[in-house]
Amino acid sequence: MGVRLIIFITILILLDLYAFQAIRTFSKNQWVFWVYVLLSIAVLAYLVYAFLVYDRSVGPTSGSLQVAGIFLLFFVPKLVLLVFMFGEDITRVFLGGYNYLASNNTTEYIPSRRKFVSQLAIGAAAIPFASLVYGMVKGKYNYKVLTHTLYFDDLPDAFDGFRVTQISDIHSGSFDAPEKIEYAIDLINEQETDLLVFTGDIVNTKAEEMDPWISTFKRLKTPEFGKYSILGNHDYGEYVSWPSEEAKAANFKGIKDIHKKIDFTLLLNENRFIEKEGERLALIGVENWGHNFKQAGDLAKASEATLQKDFKILLSHDPSHWEYEVKNNDHNYHLTLSGHTHGFQFGIEIPGFLKWSPVQYVYKHWAGVYKEVGRYINVNRGFGFHAYPGRVGIWPEITVIELKKKRTTT
Repeated sequence: MGVRLIIFITILILLDLYAFQAIRTFSKNQWVFWVYVLLSIAVLAYLVYAFLVYDRSVGPTSGSLQVAGIFLLFFVPKLVLLVFMFGEDITRVFLGGYNYLASNNTTEYIPSRRKFVSQLAIGAAAIPFASLVYGMVKGKYNYKVLTHTLYFDDLPDAFDGFRVTQISDIHSGSFDAPEKIEYAIDLINEQETDLLVFTGDIVNTKAEEMDPWISTFKRLKTPEFGKYSILGNHDYGEYVSWPSEEAKAANFKGIKDIHKKIDFTLLLNENRFIEKEGERLALIGVENWGHNFKQAGDLAKASEATLQKDFKILLSHDPSHWEYEVKNNDHNYHLTLSGHTHGFQFGIEIPGFLKWSPVQYVYKHWAGVYKEVGRYINVNRGFGFHAYPGRVGIWPEITVIELKKKRTTT
């Protein structure tokens, strides 16, 4: 803890050294400079205090997420300042070397900082600062309903036009605005689809996080063909310290019990057949399986009693499962519904033009619908939020997927 804290403080101080220089060059007003200095010291003291009192047995809460948000608000813009100011320093050093070697008659070989560079740096730093503030105030509850129509050659005729609503990554321990969650529940209910599924991470860590929200989520209408859910990596309570294995097991049982309390059928490496007009499709739910996370999912066990010819919808929290075990599986999983990535809660999406987020360098499939080898996966961007208490450019998502029979033309 001590070493990490020292490294943390050192990095922030080094960033501030460059930020101080930008402020002093930008404005000669001493009040501006000292207000910035005092504010930076106050924020640093607050972050160090929060770091020291953080309780690993409690885990992430809406309060600790606010600390993370404040850290990012002051860290990310200073990184932008660093890029500009360090870049200028490199230029100044080269010019100083040239002046020295050229034996120019000057008392200062290295040029002084230029005001317009500091102005440009501060202007650039204001963009992520304003974006992060918006993400924390508005973006995290800026719910979007995204609809997709997917076509399949072998979809049973009875399910032509069958509609599925998917939500994922609730992370109830992060919520801080009941009226916004109520609005989102109403938005889900308005879709009036045939099936509602939830693809994992109902809490950040502990079952008790969901206690204030049981009645809210119980308002989710049960469609004609039911409500089904699976577990995500956060639902196993593995990111905090526990006083005993018994306490951890009790929490895990409590998390599984939540699903029943809000009228969802939790699929734990198992499946259900959904029947309509004498035809059926298989809904398969695996426990979490992630390439870099917990691998409790057992695809073979979850698929028992299903046939290769059955039309299958697989619920699997982590999209890396699709890449490593599902996509090329001979058992033929037609559609996989995942979440987990949150789209990093930060990125740029302009439909039909640009789709970018830092998470794409970690996950090949990170948001939206992908089709490979004739099979689909939808990666939901998440209902809630975690780590950073906001969203910038990647909004909370309610997905509606319509299944359609692909008609052959003669």
